[in-house]
Amino acid sequence: LNQHISTTLIISFTILGVAIFIGDLHISWMKRKASVKDTSSILPGHGGVLDRCDSSLLCIPVAYTLYIFQVIS
Repeated sequence: LNQHISTTLIISFTILGVAIFIGDLHISWMKRKASVKDTSSILPGHGGVLDRCDSSLLCIPVAYTLYIFQVIS
């Protein structure tokens, strides 16, 4: 049972890690395509508020999908 839980966690965290990476790359690609350096002036020098949460934009729906299909609980 512990081996199954460990394998499931490793696979789930790997999927979430890839989702974080893809989410970050996607927002960066959209900003470059729009020729925008910062998405807001609230956090100057940090790329804006969107750069602080861009990885979550894809990671949260992926985590929810894994939860719905009972991969993680």
